[in-house]
Amino acid sequence: MKIIVDTNVFLSGVFFGGLPYQILNAWRERRLSLVYSLDILDEYRRTAVRLARRFEGLDLGPFLALVVAEGELVPAPALNEAVCEDPEDDKFFACAVASGCRVIVSGDKHLLKATGYHGIEVLKPRAFVESYL
Repeated sequence: MKIIVDTNVFLSGVFFGGLPYQILNAWRERRLSLVYSLDILDEYRRTAVRLARRFEGLDLGPFLALVVAEGELVPAPALNEAVCEDPEDDKFFACAVASGCRVIVSGDKHLLKATGYHGIEVLKPRAFVESYL
């Protein structure tokens, strides 16, 4: 199964465990495929840089390298229409449409409100784990 995880779910899985960690662990065990676009990877990187400034010694480089090495990079052109109230979130739907991925895992209210766009389901981590893991 292919999934897209938003930045907060990705970072929560790396640092805090819980349900986001279970999702990333399922990917690590190859029970899931993690799909991303260059725009998504760029957001992961920008957020990693901000966190590294706040928390001395923090290095997300190995986690980002793992995404690049083991994730599925998909060219995802911008959508022809706005989908989310926050246009920055449209990149996740653009990636889903381009890849044929049907699930985005996110707790972001803007993404959650847009669930159903082109048949793409946006699920909170708990709902994803309960339904698919």
